[in-house]
Amino acid sequence: MAIFSFPGQTNFYKGKVRDVYTIHGDLLVMVASDRISAFDVILPRPIPFKGQVLNQIAAYMLEATRDICPNWLLSTPAPTVSVGKRCTPFRVEMVVRGNLTGHAWRTYSAGHRTLCGVSMPEGMKENDPFPSPIITPSTKAEAGHDEDISREEIIRQGIVPEKDYAQLEKYALALFARGQEIAARQGLILVDTKYEFGKIGDTVYLMDEVHTPDSSRYFYAAGFEERQRTGERQQQLSKEFVREWLIANNFMGKEGQTVPTMTDEWVDTISNRYIALYEKVIGLPFRPEPWSDEAVYEAVAGVLR
Repeated sequence: MAIFSFPGQTNFYKGKVRDVYTIHGDLLVMVASDRISAFDVILPRPIPFKGQVLNQIAAYMLEATRDICPNWLLSTPAPTVSVGKRCTPFRVEMVVRGNLTGHAWRTYSAGHRTLCGVSMPEGMKENDPFPSPIITPSTKAEAGHDEDISREEIIRQGIVPEKDYAQLEKYALALFARGQEIAARQGLILVDTKYEFGKIGDTVYLMDEVHTPDSSRYFYAAGFEERQRTGERQQQLSKEFVREWLIANNFMGKEGQTVPTMTDEWVDTISNRYIALYEKVIGLPFRPEPWSDEAVYEAVAGVLR
């Protein structure tokens, strides 16, 4: 994917999966690439149409939650591009968990009953729903791994003022509830997700992507309780299957570990899983739109002129 130079561009940042362009200091152009990351490492091969899947799910969800809180998105001029307001970000990610899965389960199965200062009940099995969703925030690292942190530490360290943090909690839980409703209509369970927020003046805005397979985990609702009862693995739509493949191949992003080889078949499998999630979450067929770099540039430049 090309690195662009848009009209009025004042800054550029290459993220793990997105290229972010600052325009005149108050707008952002986010181009979702086909890069894929896991354990905070960018994997060596791109995934066809992943960028389009992420961008279009995020745009759909941002529109579907706009009544809950303001968000940054202004337009989506190309399948992989979003243009929106530049916010001053809070340096935390608000991770909301409805079920004991992934990192929470790994913590729990190691014998711990507290995650980010939040107590987890005794007697839970992997993938069991929590009595009510919990927030387990993490610091947003400039580089390397994000770190778990408690609400109390965030406020004590001055990372987020207490008044603002209370607003983030309120928004995060309301957004998660809406995400659960949208998922339920499609026969899915929104298991966990993360939200990022920022400010413009005194107003808190929801930023970045929402309820995408990169930021969220979904289970199929049909048969969920039966699978829990029998101990069968849950059927899920998320990026967790990529993490599980890496773990099975002795890679967790630790020093000295090498990313395993990604075959053409495995790359196609990942692409198909992302497309399946799009179609399941949105409820519409995915229409691949392989735009050229020139077409992307013209579409964005047209919005910025």
